[in-house]
Amino acid sequence: MSRFVPCFFAAFLLTASAAEIKGVLLDKDCSSKAQETISSGTLGAPSIEGGMLAAEAHTRECLRAPACEKSGYGVYTSDSKFILFDAAGNRKAIEALKLSKRESDIRVEVTGQIEGNTIKVATLKLL
Repeated sequence: MSRFVPCFFAAFLLTASAAEIKGVLLDKDCSSKAQETISSGTLGAPSIEGGMLAAEAHTRECLRAPACEKSGYGVYTSDSKFILFDAAGNRKAIEALKLSKRESDIRVEVTGQIEGNTIKVATLKLL
């Protein structure tokens, strides 16, 4: 039994890690708009749609809409990842949105423990 505890603890360390993440605040429902896709652009040349430009264009008004608020929040990072917030992070995001005067490109810095694709938010700061 004593061997099991250290192995279990080591496995936990591999799945949870402390992090500081900077990116754009998005709601879960609208995060798919930031998913990068390739489409045929002008004159058939391929173009990339979505990504950071879509995340930056997302508005505070949409983020504060009841359906978006209910879906939960997360941060879209410069490496095209969307990391979901836990319940505490969602509450912190709602409070930050109430204070923000920016209409779009709501940048945040988040600290906490990452577990899978979710972050257990310790702090959330508007940038």
